[in-house]
Amino acid sequence: MASCMDEQLVRWARAVKARSCKAEGQNAGLPVLWLFTDAARLPDPLPAIARLPRGLCGVVFRHDGAPARLALGLAIARLCRERRLWLVVAGDARLAARLHAGWHMRGGRMLAPRRHPDRATASAHNAADLRRARRAGAALAFLSPVFATASHSGAAGLGVARWAALAQRGGLAVAALGGIDGRSARRLPRRVCAGVGAIGALA
Repeated sequence: MASCMDEQLVRWARAVKARSCKAEGQNAGLPVLWLFTDAARLPDPLPAIARLPRGLCGVVFRHDGAPARLALGLAIARLCRERRLWLVVAGDARLAARLHAGWHMRGGRMLAPRRHPDRATASAHNAADLRRARRAGAALAFLSPVFATASHSGAAGLGVARWAALAQRGGLAVAALGGIDGRSARRLPRRVCAGVGAIGALA
């Protein structure tokens, strides 16, 4: 995959971050821009992570079933510490603990009852997922797919209006995922969108 970051998306994220800090709201400390690792679309995420703006971004480490996942995770954790990036691990509480990272709950489902890391995010596809994420104590939920995406070829996106309605009723900070780039991010309602996640636009 060619090395190319969507600078328009980065500018959008900086503007959102500036507004949240100025407002001193509950989301001010959350990253606005998140890179999702993907073993198929982004086999080696390290170069992309190394280009992420310091202090603005987070990384959701997936790479499920990938060879040498632990070694890659350790390298990513070290890089995230150096660049002041949040790191959450999808679906694996043991690995999250090993990497001293937060966790990413799929569908808002807790990985380990009674254990709440300081940093937790969740995926969500509907209102029920958002409710589970809120009850599990997630700081941020990624509601997807808002637009058509290469990660789910042929699947219809929620669309801006439906995404916004779900996010507004979610009861926690909600970020958009699915088909996100500099142009599509500008279509998201600023009053309810706490951030975005992407693969291609950041790789």
